[in-house]
Amino acid sequence: MTSRKHPRRAVAALAALTAAGLAACSGGGEPLTPDDAEALADEKVTIQVAMDEGLEPDAVEAFEARADEFMAANPNITVEAQEYTWTGTTFAADLAGGTLPDVFTVPFTDGRGLIERQQIADISGLIAELPYAGSFNETVAAAGQSADGAQWAVPIAAYGQGIHYNRALFEEAGLDPDVPPATWDEVREAARTISEETGETGFAMMTSSNTGGWILTTLVYALGGRGEEVSEGGDAPVVTATIDTPEYRQALEYLRAMRWEDDSMGDNFLHDWATSHADFGAGKIGMFVSGGGDYGNLVTQNAMNPDDYGVTVLPLEGDDAAVLGGGTLAAVSAKATPAEQAAAVRWIDFYFMGKLTTQEGAVADAEALAAQDQPVGAPVLPVFDKATYDRTQEWIAGRINVPLEQFAPYTAAIYDQPLAPEPPSATQDLYATLDPVVQAVLTDEDADVATLLGDAEKQVQTLIDRS
Repeated sequence: MTSRKHPRRAVAALAALTAAGLAACSGGGEPLTPDDAEALADEKVTIQVAMDEGLEPDAVEAFEARADEFMAANPNITVEAQEYTWTGTTFAADLAGGTLPDVFTVPFTDGRGLIERQQIADISGLIAELPYAGSFNETVAAAGQSADGAQWAVPIAAYGQGIHYNRALFEEAGLDPDVPPATWDEVREAARTISEETGETGFAMMTSSNTGGWILTTLVYALGGRGEEVSEGGDAPVVTATIDTPEYRQALEYLRAMRWEDDSMGDNFLHDWATSHADFGAGKIGMFVSGGGDYGNLVTQNAMNPDDYGVTVLPLEGDDAAVLGGGTLAAVSAKATPAEQAAAVRWIDFYFMGKLTTQEGAVADAEALAAQDQPVGAPVLPVFDKATYDRTQEWIAGRINVPLEQFAPYTAAIYDQPLAPEPPSATQDLYATLDPVVQAVLTDEDADVATLLGDAEKQVQTLIDRS
């Protein structure tokens, strides 16, 4: 969906960040230093910041409560909330059209490309001054770094894929929601049982807006495959598309069997991220694969009953099997002025990072969420390390209001599963190319998987070579 401004909600910006300093605008300028930013500290400035689209009223109020704190601490900064959700099919147009807010979020897969094309501000000088700048997980931090290691964008969330499941549908189908499927054969059997016993979709598959390729590749990782291989070559690494492979064929044949033999995948074969979450939240889907940290969205934007929620890890069954991992970066528009960039970093530090790195920020965020009956303490894969994450959970222990025991199948195993980053080159192009492949298998019983994958691999390799 295209981002749109929230009704002129002048949310005066939230609690303080460290010394500001912002990267110069696109075009190769040097990033601002903390000293440069200090000179801008008294300048009155207004910035637009991303707020998730479609939030329930209570979630909007929680956002505003945090904004009130920032306004009090930064009286020279005014924040205007702009509704925004990254969507692969529209993001490039929004970026080119200048309709994005000054602070916006993108998936890890977009980071390097935006940096190389200088389509976001180089805020690395200011990020380097943040007290936690050297504490990020190296793999996580790399998603927002330029080739020379400068941190242009801030990793604010990370995830490892998981299987979300509806506990109520499990019970209705006679399945034990405390013992979710642990193998892909068990996932298939549970999906068939749910469909037969409840009439709802046993297992839903995203297929559009780049999500079909994303989830298909997730299944491939879990079977031991990868979407790309990187090897040394001359002046730069050589990236090779690896799509026409046994693992991709196995994943597609698995989906084909569930669709055509079991009839357990429902009748919507154009799901994207938003519609899959909406239908899952509404109790129409028994299981689907997505990032393990999606609970907040399901509850606050899709009105899911918390009692019905369950999540477990992906079965890993092939040699070199791994969980596809990714995350979200906070970035600043290259069109922002130096003063706006400095204010934007303050916002990022306060709104996104304070709750992860300081007791004051963690408690304030938890209290603001709890006051509006929003989820507090839902387990996520940390952007730092597990010890840091566990410490923040201790800080807010008395305010956690989510059913932690229902996350246990995921949290008990995710830290022991090997995580692998998404395909490194032309990632979203790879996913987009695979969307129609997944759609074809789910809508045509006689789809030629070998031909589809062979053609897709050639297309992706061309895109990689052009990137």
